Amino acid sequence: MSERTPPVTMKVVAERVGVSIATVSNAFSRPDQLSAQLRADILTAADALGYAGPNATGRALRSGRTDVCGILYEGELANTFLDPYSVLFLAGLSESVEAAGASVLLMKWLPDDDSRGALRRAAIDALVAPSASAAGADLDPLRRRGVRVVGTQQAPTGDWVGVDNVESGRLVGRHLAHLGHRDVAVIAPTGTGEIADVGYRPDAPTAGVLATSYQADRLRGLWQTLPGGSLRVVTCATNTREAGRDAAARVLDVRERPTAVVALSDVLALGVTDACQVRGLALGHEVSVTGFDDIPDAAFTGLTTVRQPIREKGRLAGLLAMNPDHQPRQITLPIELVVRSSTGPAGRPADHQHRTETE
Repeated sequence: MSERTPPVTMKVVAERVGVSIATVSNAFSRPDQLSAQLRADILTAADALGYAGPNATGRALRSGRTDVCGILYEGELANTFLDPYSVLFLAGLSESVEAAGASVLLMKWLPDDDSRGALRRAAIDALVAPSASAAGADLDPLRRRGVRVVGTQQAPTGDWVGVDNVESGRLVGRHLAHLGHRDVAVIAPTGTGEIADVGYRPDAPTAGVLATSYQADRLRGLWQTLPGGSLRVVTCATNTREAGRDAAARVLDVRERPTAVVALSDVLALGVTDACQVRGLALGHEVSVTGFDDIPDAAFTGLTTVRQPIREKGRLAGLLAMNPDHQPRQITLPIELVVRSSTGPAGRPADHQHRTETE
């Protein structure tokens, strides 16, 4: 029986190069502390000996740092890569996290014990939580052990980077009211359940059906700026183009359809435009459609929407997460109504003024 080869340790590498163990450690974790030549000599020796570097778990225990920033998504992580908003946000976040010498860990949150347990055990230094309003108290154990939690919606306390979602709803509401729209349908994702027609009043339980607080805020702003109007809310399970298309059937396939449809995201709004196209309804003429976010496909489709700086939002969230000294800790980003050809006056063809994009 052959003898087992002992594992190569940091001490073995140090002896080969003729330096201290601490110097070898710095070559892997603090390269700025060494000259380029010395670090190259250490890494060459380590490679020749088959030493891959310090154990990440042990290093984290000794230093109290993992150099990992988590990002918490509600639902299936695969949907993250299909949602243009999430892709842009993640690109901005990664820019800041990588600049800090750390990595990004995608994490899934669901309201079950397995998700809560995984969240509590997560080996992370910071967490960016677009699902903060849904996860709620499940984030408290992380905060108690010193994990920096950064939200992406306005809140009275805590660290966050967000936009004024009530005002974004008002921007859409004022625009539609100016065009004469009074009968308006809203399509909103709930995260669970089937398509449902729930109606809406800001003081009614309907508001609690919505998946996140940003949706309730946008609805509130819309309600405030459509005085005397009818606001009908149709919910769908997911924030996908397909879900928007299917939910649109509920409001378009009726004798008295609304003159405008407001989707609470551009992805849903693009599904509504698909449904209109199938039915031969001219956008901005027979029905107006709006969204929120201004993802790249919105301009191509001629979608009226509210623009927010998505990638910058992610970058700043990463900066707050990785730099505890950064100020301010609560950042409100600007928003802008972008009018395109998908909206026009209610009850008559849209004139040229409202069919061109205004920046």
